[in-house]
Amino acid sequence: MDRRTILKTGVAALAATAGAVALGAPASANTALIKEYVVSREPGANPEGIEVTSDGTIYVTSVATGAVLRGHVREPELRPFLAPGVDGRTSATGVHRDRRGRLFVAGAATGSLFVYDRSGRLLARRTVDAAASFLNDLAFTADAVYVTDSVNQTVWRVALAGDRIGQLTPWVTVGAFDPVPQFVNGIVASPDGRYLLVGEQAVDVTYRIEIATRRASQVRIADGQVFSGDGFLLEGRRLYGVWNRQNAAGEWEFLTRLVELNRDFTAARVVADSTPVGGAVGPTTIARDRGRLLWVNSQLPAAPGTPPYLVTEVPGLR
Repeated sequence: MDRRTILKTGVAALAATAGAVALGAPASANTALIKEYVVSREPGANPEGIEVTSDGTIYVTSVATGAVLRGHVREPELRPFLAPGVDGRTSATGVHRDRRGRLFVAGAATGSLFVYDRSGRLLARRTVDAAASFLNDLAFTADAVYVTDSVNQTVWRVALAGDRIGQLTPWVTVGAFDPVPQFVNGIVASPDGRYLLVGEQAVDVTYRIEIATRRASQVRIADGQVFSGDGFLLEGRRLYGVWNRQNAAGEWEFLTRLVELNRDFTAARVVADSTPVGGAVGPTTIARDRGRLLWVNSQLPAAPGTPPYLVTEVPGLR
């Protein structure tokens, strides 16, 4: 089965599964003692998105049920925060907390973006104007949140102004990209708010979008290497991406790849790879907890997988 088939099959499976079936002080030295976190012990939970905030709060979404779990980096097990199915949230992928403390949750095949306050009260639900969609990941600038859609190969935009949350509008559509995307996924914004970087997992490229012009171009990767990603993490000009590939034996393996971008984000070179893990683990998204990286073990390639579902440290990379 080729990469394109795997990805398209994955979207179909996630869409069919959706709807069927966390606080305190900054992390301390004790954090290193916790190597893995239990997200859920419920069969079929299949976690997908992760956010670790500056105060050590962990949020993890379930693509299979729409639940959002919450915990802390000093505690080994997460607890339910947003119940599955509530507010029509039958599936959930990307999750991020903004500077105002609001939690944004991408609703996958629901076609909706959900926004909650710190207590879990729904502030807004914004839904795309499309027959089908798969809202996957989120990136923020000072005045907007951008959302990737892995079905329509579109980046949607929601204007943010104070407490106001705008509507989801198509901002960059499939025709703007070259090569033509088939599965846009991870997305991050540059620290200066000038660019977006969008990972495409079927043709294995990363696009740079200049926000002022909406112009999309392919990021050049040095030495014939490739780089794309499910979950992205950008720190300055160092970009991490959770990536899958076939090894010499033809088996799928997952790793986090780190690239160093040039000043205008038009080109990059591969710096390091994490230790690969097998497809049954199926890491999806990544977050920073001080001196280490955490990723979500979704078990999606072997869905529904076997509880407990975990968040673990990325092996061999910081």
